[in-house]
Amino acid sequence: MTEEEAREAVRGRVGPAALERIDAFAAMVIAENERQNLIAPATVPTIWSRHLLDSIQLLALPPDGWSTWLDIGTGAGFPGMVVAAASDRPVTLVEPRRRRAEFLAGAAEALGLKHVRVLAQRVEQVEAKAQVISARAVAAMEKLLPAAVHCATTETTWVLPRGRLDTQELARLRLGWKGMFRVEPSITDDRSAIVVATGVARR
Repeated sequence: MTEEEAREAVRGRVGPAALERIDAFAAMVIAENERQNLIAPATVPTIWSRHLLDSIQLLALPPDGWSTWLDIGTGAGFPGMVVAAASDRPVTLVEPRRRRAEFLAGAAEALGLKHVRVLAQRVEQVEAKAQVISARAVAAMEKLLPAAVHCATTETTWVLPRGRLDTQELARLRLGWKGMFRVEPSITDDRSAIVVATGVARR
């Protein structure tokens, strides 16, 4: 997929105002990458396919009526800031690294995203519930679920891009956790998978 194809794919999923915000955010990430290592330098030329479209595709996975989204380990803003740029619903970004959290807060203010809250802390310290929880390449699910389950209810949808999925990881997960776990293909990389889980609770 070329960068122009990826940008057109994003355009097809969001309105013109959202596309403008996402465009502006991409420029902010590239500029900030000169000051701190937000994304791998090799992925800067492919930011639309590697990061922006990869984030936007997640919006199609939770139920349409979601009202709160919590993104764990937002880092450079993927997927949480992109989700926020494409929506007017409350989005909380959890990023424990202070400089990255400061960048995210500044970007949200510059983009006029008043529905974004940035928490410069670990998810274990977060006191909030969300209808959607996402985490992109943060930790193995066996570590992620125990760390974040207090932010979920049994109605929460977990949207977890995993890259190359270890099927044994899912099998091990089901030994300690109840819920429905399904695997969706990524539209940006046919080798990558997205785990979507609902009804998650400890056994």
